This record gives sequence, C-alpha cells and structure tokens, in this order.
Amino acid sequence: MGWFKKDPLQIISFQSYGTTSHFYARGRALEDESIDLEAQKIWHLAMNTWKRFETDEIKHVGVDIKLPNNKVFKVVTNDNGYFKVDESSGNLDELTNAEGWLSYELSYNDVNIKRTIQNNNRFPGELLIPSEKADFGVASDIDDTILHTGVVSLLKWKVIYNSIFKHAKNRSPLEGAADFYHRLHRGKTDDNANPIFYVSHSPWNLYRYLDLFLKQNNFPKGPILLRSLSNFLRKKPQDEKPQKQKEILNLLKTYPNLPFILIGDSGEHDTDIYMEIAEEFPDRILAIYLRSVKHKKKMLRVQGLVDNYKTTMVLMVESSEQAIAHARKHGFIK
Repeated sequence: MGWFKKDPLQIISFQSYGTTSHFYARGRALEDESIDLEAQKIWHLAMNTWKRFETDEIKHVGVDIKLPNNKVFKVVTNDNGYFKVDESSGNLDELTNAEGWLSYELSYNDVNIKRTIQNNNRFPGELLIPSEKADFGVASDIDDTILHTGVVSLLKWKVIYNSIFKHAKNRSPLEGAADFYHRLHRGKTDDNANPIFYVSHSPWNLYRYLDLFLKQNNFPKGPILLRSLSNFLRKKPQDEKPQKQKEILNLLKTYPNLPFILIGDSGEHDTDIYMEIAEEFPDRILAIYLRSVKHKKKMLRVQGLVDNYKTTMVLMVESSEQAIAHARKHGFIK
C-alpha cells in the first residue's frame, strides 16, 4: 500500500514585487514531487525535468498570506493551482529588510489539510519593494542574455538538451554578466540599490531551476517573472502582447516614476518587444542592450532595426565589458 501513498502538499511562492502601498504576490499550490536539486546523473536530471512538468496542482483551495504585522490576505487557487494577490495595503516598506525584501508566510487555510511536508503548514515567500535610492530599474531576459541556452539552434535542440540534461549548477552564464548586473544594481553612487527584474518566456515550471542558476552564479537577487505552461502552449490571438511585454508594462505601471534599462538578446523577439515599449514610453526607457547571437540572418534583421531606431539608445553588445563601458559613459554606473 506504500506504493500508493500520496505526495505531501507544498506552496511555491514566486519572488515578486510591490510598493509601499501595493502588495502583489504570485505562487502555486502543488504536490511535492521531491525534486532533488543536487542530482547530477543524467537519469536523475531527466526525472527531475519530468517532475517539473508533470505537476499535480492543488486547484480551488484557499491559501492565506500572512505579513509580519499579522495582516492576512486570502486567495483561492485556479484550475492550474496558481494564485495571485493584488491588493492595497499601507506602510509595507516598514516591513522590509535593508535590501527592500518583505518576507511573508503562506499556508493552506483548510485546517483539515494534513498532507503538508512534515505536517508543517507554513511556507516562505517574499517580494521586493524598491528602495527610494533607486535611479532606475532593470528588466532583463534570461535565455541567451545571461544564460547560454541555444534558442537560435535548429529546432531549438540545444534548449531542450540543456534544460533536461544539464544541472542548473553546471549551466554557463555569459562571461561578465553577473558583474555587469551588480554594477547596474549599485548604480552611479555604488549604493543605489536599483532593482533587477528577470523576465523570461520560460514557464513557471522552471522557476526553481532558474532561481538556483541565478544564486549559483552570483547574480543580484531579483523577482523572476515567467509564464504559465498553458499560455506557453496555446495559440495567442494576433493582437495579444507577449507575456514578457505584459510583465514589463506592468513594471512601468507599478513604478511610474522609475525609468528602466531593458536587456535582451538579438536572437528572438526582444528587439521588437523592447522597441515597441520604448515607443509607448519614450521618456521611461533609458537604454536597450541586446546581446549578439551567432545567427547571421537574425543579426542582420536586428541590425537593420537598430540602425533606423532613434527613440532611445540601443546597443548591440558582443561582451559584458562593452556594455559596462557604455553604461559608465552614460552615467548609469560608477
């Protein structure tokens, strides 16, 4: 009968962001598939990938989000186990640490639920409230921008291989990327605490994988903004904006007085997305940095767009050193 024992329940909180008066948090209620983050063998890595995507979500269940001041938000998960809290609440900055992170606690609000890990119905969560010292925010892509992925490879076979058969600890960041991002985070005073937001088209199933990669390679801590697998697979209406674009637009809306630097690559659609955003908010986008990729046809298309673009600074970069020099020249970093 032990073979049919049900997995314990968990609540995964995705690092998010907010303001002094706006609490915005997201997460997902799932069965705990006991993914071994230390596994290195190919078989174990393949099994981990299977577990990430073959999820047993806990749908239509109540979740409580408790703040350090004992204020509680209540929310119900949707058909895919996701939940979102988007509420007004005053003086949230008084609850943050020195880096602007607000920690909170999540729990299932049904007292009859006993299948939590070690019967401990308490799960951690946190969101970022940017410092008043911040001069700008950074919205950065992940794939082929800071993480070698292979999105321009034939049939994206490198993406598939790397995601399944490589441990997050063994994935290679682009050389110098972490240093560049720390410089942007510190800003021109070396103490600005400019917020870094990681925005990707990857599904939420890879959240912990990407979080481990960022930590392992010493990137600045920041919210990781992905998309649901159902949206990933469905065919979007022609006039619907990509999820990455929606996330960046929401950042601009949330922080109306904060300009942004956008960082991506020239391999997919970052150029089109970022330029369209800059056209809509010409005074809010300080610069666009695009990592060059090894794909002649895509590079020629993007170079054509860049050459004729005048709304904001766009720089195609071959190395982090080139981006650092440009950022220093224009007063973004020390």
